[in-house]
Amino acid sequence: MIQKVITRRNLKDSSLNKADLTYWLKKTSKERVAAVDYLRRQYHGSSTRLQRSARVIQRTQG
Repeated sequence: MIQKVITRRNLKDSSLNKADLTYWLKKTSKERVAAVDYLRRQYHGSSTRLQRSARVIQRTQG
């Protein structure tokens, strides 16, 4: 039987951030872009392009 393994980390722990940074710096730029694209497809679905959206915000002169 396969058991789920959950690891909780404190995001403020600098040693973990350094380990993550070291890991990603060892990857090529193509591998990093592929990882971001993989995460984007998981979140937004398998569409090939992101939808463009714009919002106009009017500020008061002050």
